Amino acid sequence: MFHVKQSSNTSTAEYGVDTPLARELADLTARRKALESVTVRFDGPTRIFTISNQKGGVGKTTTAVNVASAMAELGAKVLVIDLDPQGNASTALGVPHTADLQSIYDVLISDVPLAEVVQVSPESPNLLCAPSTIHLAGAEIELVSQVAREHRLRTALNDYLSAHPTDVVIIDCPPSLGLLTINAFTAATEVMIPIQCEYYALEGLSQLLGNIRMIQKHLNPDLTMSTILLTMFDGRTRLAQQVAEEVRGHFPHEVLDTVIPRSVRVSEAPSFGQTVITYDGQSVGAVAYREAAVEIARRANDDNEKRH
Repeated sequence: MFHVKQSSNTSTAEYGVDTPLARELADLTARRKALESVTVRFDGPTRIFTISNQKGGVGKTTTAVNVASAMAELGAKVLVIDLDPQGNASTALGVPHTADLQSIYDVLISDVPLAEVVQVSPESPNLLCAPSTIHLAGAEIELVSQVAREHRLRTALNDYLSAHPTDVVIIDCPPSLGLLTINAFTAATEVMIPIQCEYYALEGLSQLLGNIRMIQKHLNPDLTMSTILLTMFDGRTRLAQQVAEEVRGHFPHEVLDTVIPRSVRVSEAPSFGQTVITYDGQSVGAVAYREAAVEIARRANDDNEKRH
């Protein structure tokens, strides 16, 4: 298993003094070195994640784009579908999403093939994005009268995947449970939930799990809640440690060992039209997201080996 903390062979003496900061730097150096030699396989069926949490501000879009970029760096062919009308995922991936461009809105409402709206991110030829535009804000109302309104994204995505081999699809959806989010749940095979390591972290999670069960029962029996990622973690606070322990206690198999720390670099990157993976790939936030991507991939490999 790929853990957030790697045993360090780097002596803190190299940094001149044995202090908490020196130990952190030594640990980060060891983790960077460990990532340099990592190899993972993406040889199973396409994994389709929807990133969801009905609580806002927990890092949904940040997690979507950085996990996607890290997986692309590992060699996976990754498609990000920006289903949030704000279009923040499109911005972070450096993909144009002005109102005059075709977008995921046209796929959902006008049956435009997904392949016609997908763009390649400047970050990597392996990283693709179906952008959002402001038109998506009205899609909730327009979808109401559409035939098979809950399945429109799933149909479009299946058509796309039949002609464009893709290892991972990541759907970034809005925090509310409307028809856009239901389309994301119906199209996905897995749910990834980012949980902020702060007070009220579990607020609304029981409702989200209830919604997932409802989707499983009525629309998508193949949907599983496979991954929980702890975000905005501050190891200096007792609260963050308590939240992490509580979440792991409730979901011991779903929570990744990797945690994402609070990081200025992670916050800065989108303003430059980049993920933190390309903005500052050696920063602690980038290292953590790369570790998370490795752990997600390796868990799938382990599960496939167990089945066979």
